[in-house]
Amino acid sequence: MSIVVTGATGHLGSLVIEQLLEKVPADQITAVVRSAEKAAPFAARGVQIAVADYNAPETFDGLLAAGDRVLLISGNEFDKGRVGQHKVVLNAAKAAGVALLAYTSAPGSLTATLADDHRGTEEAVLASGVPYTLLRNGWYNENYTEQLAPVLEHNAVTHAAGEGRISSAARADYAAAAVAVLTGEGHENKTYELGGDAAWSLAEYAAELSRQTGKEIADNAVSPEALTGILTGAGLPGPFATILAGVDASIQKGELVIDSGDLSRLTGRPTTPIADSIAAALKG
Repeated sequence: MSIVVTGATGHLGSLVIEQLLEKVPADQITAVVRSAEKAAPFAARGVQIAVADYNAPETFDGLLAAGDRVLLISGNEFDKGRVGQHKVVLNAAKAAGVALLAYTSAPGSLTATLADDHRGTEEAVLASGVPYTLLRNGWYNENYTEQLAPVLEHNAVTHAAGEGRISSAARADYAAAAVAVLTGEGHENKTYELGGDAAWSLAEYAAELSRQTGKEIADNAVSPEALTGILTGAGLPGPFATILAGVDASIQKGELVIDSGDLSRLTGRPTTPIADSIAAALKG
């Protein structure tokens, strides 16, 4: 039996592998990657490496085995039919008879276009009959703290979220939840709504940035249409800019407030406050 992690050299996947290495022997972990070269540091520590691509179904032939526990990390190629990509892994999991397929989804409350591929994948998972865990990941602190350069350049947090609040947590928190499911018992056919312990608004985020930098960072709330224009003007593809503006509209409606407590319960510790992630990013 292996614990198999797809997208294993991505931001979330690499954190999952690191945390798995603290709990299970390296030879029980399989990292599924598109580039063996990128995975060389994991291979050097004894992790099994499998080279496969969501866009090439044949690369998953024979990759999974009966009894495996699989973490399907959602793809980030928004223009390549993500549900179809995810079904490649799901079909391989079903054919192999895996013990568990965990999927990183989006909050059940999220109605933005961003959630469509996740809902489609969830439907396919439920229809497959494969034992599953749906990890409905909320927003990452890093979605904001990794974008500090333009904020600090313009001394403004520009958004279309109004006074909406966000229950975010650090990527490492979500990785820890996935590891808890992959190494624990009793998670079959469960859905977890995962978010941070404390919700915050973009105005509070701007105020915290001001406090930590000593600069006056403005809370610049605009309309979704204006935000789309700003993002495309900064070089983002139009469809992706529209998706991001749609998420802000969902935040304004309260769709990224997650108060289930599932994340801290799964990890056994409080989630990482946004202030801590800001401090880490500023140290960067």
